[in-house]
Amino acid sequence: MEVYLIRHTETILGKDYCCGQSNIPLQRPFLATHDKIVNNLKIPKAVLYSSPLERCKQLANHFRMYNESIQKMHFDDRLKEMNFGDWEMKKWDEINQEQLNKWMADFVNEKAPRGECFIDLNERVKEFFNEMILSSNNESEAIVIITHAGVIRSILCQILEIPLRNAFKMPIDFGSTTKISIDNKSCYQNIGYINRMV
Repeated sequence: MEVYLIRHTETILGKDYCCGQSNIPLQRPFLATHDKIVNNLKIPKAVLYSSPLERCKQLANHFRMYNESIQKMHFDDRLKEMNFGDWEMKKWDEINQEQLNKWMADFVNEKAPRGECFIDLNERVKEFFNEMILSSNNESEAIVIITHAGVIRSILCQILEIPLRNAFKMPIDFGSTTKISIDNKSCYQNIGYINRMV
């Protein structure tokens, strides 16, 4: 089974703002990039899973509309980006520096006020991945997952068996695709490529 992890395209806020589970419009023009991403994946038959946040939903709907190989599409809350609580939609340099430094020193265990830590995100992503991918009996269908950088890093940490603290050492750019090959019968898991741009 081939699994394609696709990060949404860039939002209007860029990298200066803390935006996890907030709905933010995509940077225009994005339709040409969506076309390239969809056309780049030549797959005969696929099931699509997506974060329900708008920046992923738009690409998911584009896939469903313009790629005939998509057999089914599902939105799953477990594929949302990390919840940054009180920090959502604030500029990184406007966040209380003491709190931010504490979080940056141990983002795996430290939570933003009224938000999640990376372990929280990892647990729900692991639940999704085990339930929807690793327990799947349908090896003939490819899986397309449209989601966020944090979710993709969490899945890669699981596949590569690396500590969560190393998650942010893997670049996951806007609009990039990462490919994983999985054989559930033999428990074989392999990374085809990471962070490929169209």
